[in-house]
Amino acid sequence: MDAPLESLIAQLPEKTVITDPVSMEPYRYDWAHDETAGMPLAVVRPTDADQVQTTMRWASEHRVPVVPRGAGSGLSGGSTAVEQGLVLSLDRMRSVEVDPNLRIAVVEPGALNVEVKRAAAEHGLWYPPDPSSYEMCSIGGNLATNAGGLCCVKYGVTTDYVLALDVVLADGTKLQLGGPRLKDVAGLSLIKLFVGSEGLLGVITRGILRLIPAQPSRSTLVAIYDDVETAARSVVEMCRNIRPSMVELMDNASINAVEDYRAMGLDRSAGAMLIIQSDAPGESCSREISVLQQICDTVGARETFVTDDPEEGEMFAEGRRVAFHAIEKRGSIMLEDVGAPLPVLPELITGIAAIAARHRVEIPTVAHAGDGNTHPIVVYDASDPDSTERAARAFAEVMSLAISLGGTITGEHGVGRLKKAALPDQLGPEVMEVSRRIKAALDPQGILNPGAVL
Repeated sequence: MDAPLESLIAQLPEKTVITDPVSMEPYRYDWAHDETAGMPLAVVRPTDADQVQTTMRWASEHRVPVVPRGAGSGLSGGSTAVEQGLVLSLDRMRSVEVDPNLRIAVVEPGALNVEVKRAAAEHGLWYPPDPSSYEMCSIGGNLATNAGGLCCVKYGVTTDYVLALDVVLADGTKLQLGGPRLKDVAGLSLIKLFVGSEGLLGVITRGILRLIPAQPSRSTLVAIYDDVETAARSVVEMCRNIRPSMVELMDNASINAVEDYRAMGLDRSAGAMLIIQSDAPGESCSREISVLQQICDTVGARETFVTDDPEEGEMFAEGRRVAFHAIEKRGSIMLEDVGAPLPVLPELITGIAAIAARHRVEIPTVAHAGDGNTHPIVVYDASDPDSTERAARAFAEVMSLAISLGGTITGEHGVGRLKKAALPDQLGPEVMEVSRRIKAALDPQGILNPGAVL
């Protein structure tokens, strides 16, 4: 063992630093399973911010790369380990404290999204951001990628609920940004800079999150279509004047993947299915659902179904949530996260289908359709070089399509390493250069998550 690493081990509590290759193996990858993952020098699992500072000071002194990591549920290779670097896993920092008077949750980065929701619910409060992986993803990872979810069409994404952050910089300096205040415009908006920064600028060690009153009861509308284009046109029409609390889309391939994975009674013959919810107060809910149903019928739904039963509504939402797991069973996957302005959602959806046909690959697609955020998932045979090459071309073309429609290569999963090559095409050279200047100012040695994003 190198003497410098021994000095880090000596500064931290026993069993904080892992060096055994077998024990480190699960920390090399996130859910994207990036094949370029290196073998880290060590995995550090701190239990408080002081230990994070100690780790970053040591890494800065010895110029050792550091990859911050939450629960490992990322989908873009954002926490892929770097050869002979440190993986700084924050999974042991799990504290969640709710102040019902201030309507805030003070959380550490390792706390799971679902744990924050449960703690808030004990006080009749709600933390809205709800990625499909909410039961397994960490708040730190949500903050690092500015995660969204199923209800973000009405309630917004992670950054809309962040009041304060504690951040440890590359040299070990700790910043305390913001506080338990709903309004605060003192100084530059540095909180917004760190939310979504994917571990490039600093390590988030604490957050203060805004909570809101518990979500009202919901009604669910399910609409079945013969094709995805008509379903997408329904979404465009319904979102002109109405703001549902959920608008999710599943295409035929994703519906059948879910049914193969877990029989839920979904219509295998459907070209597409929309799962729409309203949580408008009182009688407004039934009126809103009625208008939404009329729109679906008018645009061309084959069948519509409404339920006020919470459990029945959640069953359909659960079908959408398990889609990623279900599609993984069909082969190796390249998971997209492209979005476009809502009016061109039909063009994005049909364009993805055309790319799949052109490259002879399957691309099941699910979507947070109400905000134009789609998840096309390229399925391929990793043992077949031709299949792999066609999948890679399709993956790149899907991102190019989104950019051509005025959209984005990532709506909520982050750029990570898997989408890094496409980022300049979206942002342009001037924005890329400014981004690199900011990175250099906060991390002049470039030790934080090297190889990701920029």
